[in-house]
Amino acid sequence: MNPASYFEIPVDDLDRAIGFYAAVFGYEFERASIDGNDMAFFPYAQERHGASGALARGDSYLPGKSGVRIYFDVDDIQAILKKAVDAGGAVLYPETAVGAFGFVAEIEDLEGNCIGLHAVSRSSAPGG
Repeated sequence: MNPASYFEIPVDDLDRAIGFYAAVFGYEFERASIDGNDMAFFPYAQERHGASGALARGDSYLPGKSGVRIYFDVDDIQAILKKAVDAGGAVLYPETAVGAFGFVAEIEDLEGNCIGLHAVSRSSAPGG
């Protein structure tokens, strides 16, 4: 069993964050208000491996690079890095081999969070 089951990414502007994650990853979100917090839930498929979560705005949610880092599995890190930059984000850590784990990179979203990317194999256009 994988240890993580759910995550929340802190945001200041929920609409801006939804726009960024939709543009970069193609996700569609379901919005809700839970205990006074505005939430936008990532897709969830119970029959699939891995965790899902939400973008979360509220008094206890403080965006930034110093918190927990979540990694999204992607097929092509270079394509996602380009989409992130095109959507106004930044590349914080370029695509890098991490042994048997595959390849990783990190982006900064529009809220100031550091978001990791993971791929099993190298992108088709490394460094591009």
